[in-house]
Formats: sequence, C-alpha cells, structure tokens
Amino acid sequence: MVDEQLQEQQPESGGNKARKEIFEWVKALAIAALLVWIIRWFLFAPFAVDGPSMQPNFHTGERLIVNKILYEIREPKRGEVVVFHVPQENRDFIKRVIALPGDTVRVEGDEVYVNDEKQDEPYLKQAIAEAQARGELWNQTGPNFPNELVTEGTVPADSFLAMGDNRSNSEDSRRIGYIPYDQLIGRADVIFWPLTDIQIIKHG
Repeated sequence: MVDEQLQEQQPESGGNKARKEIFEWVKALAIAALLVWIIRWFLFAPFAVDGPSMQPNFHTGERLIVNKILYEIREPKRGEVVVFHVPQENRDFIKRVIALPGDTVRVEGDEVYVNDEKQDEPYLKQAIAEAQARGELWNQTGPNFPNELVTEGTVPADSFLAMGDNRSNSEDSRRIGYIPYDQLIGRADVIFWPLTDIQIIKHG
C-alpha cells in the first residue's frame, strides 16, 4: 500500500501577493473608467449654463446633468428644457421646447399660441406678472413669430421650435429657425452646481 502524502500549501510570497493586489487595483480602476466613459458619452453629460437666455429659471454658472438617452426612447414634449447643438454657431444651446412637428405657432408679445390655443407656461407666470405690474411686457424686445427671419409658422417633420425663457434676450427658433431632432443632445434633468441651486428640473 502506498501512503498518500498531503502536500502543504506553500504560503504566497510577498512579491506575488503585491503584484496580485496591484493587478486587482488596476482592473478595478479600468472598469470604473470604462463605466464613467459609457455614462459620459451614452447616458448622461454635464452642461454649463452660459448667458442670460433662460432667466429667471436658469443662470450663468449653473451646471446641469443632461439625460442623453431619453430621446433615443421617445420624442421631446412641450415644456421640456433641452440642450441641442447649433452647427452654424458651433456650440450647444439650452432652451425650452414650445412646439412639435405639425404644430402651428404664433408669438405675440407675452402670448404664445400653439395650434391657436394660448399656452399657459407656468414657468414664466411670475416673471410675466412682475413685468405687467411695471406696465411692461416680459417679451419686451424679443421678436414675435413668425417674422421676417422665420416666415413659416408650422413646425416641419422631425423638428421642434424652441425658445429661451428670457424672451427679450434669447437667440432661439425665432431667429435661427426650427431645430432638427438629430441636433438634440438631451433633456436637462438636474442642477448639481452650485450647491445652493441643487434641484431636479421641472418641465412644463
């Protein structure tokens, strides 16, 4: 009979243990970097507000999280705050969706009509009321719509009409025309900076 000998497990050397630990750290960091890259480019992206066009609801310096996947699933809705690219400006804009494909739009001062129905626009009620209390229009110097720059009042297919909340000081569809869906980057969903402004963005 041959006796079976049990081999004792040799303790791992210090060098091998250190190399294994370094490898695990490198692997974890690589996975984390990959996840950040996927989230950054395919799901969410940061955006910095620059300029007064969305006052009083958004201000220069605020940083937002933009949901990039939402409009791969569905089309935008009226009242949503969106970020889109404007090739002729070579930059990204933040505006509010006012009208969708097939809608007929009319802007007369502070009154916005979509398909001949006056829009409520709760996000501007206070600003309009304060302007009217001063005997002024909120849209005091901004163009009406349609106008000499954009003469067609019906939104074409696969496009939308967007305007800034600061109607007197916004470069938007009243000047640059309708925005094709393929220029959409995503919906602005969260203000995360500065800390005093942190909030989930209300749409419509």
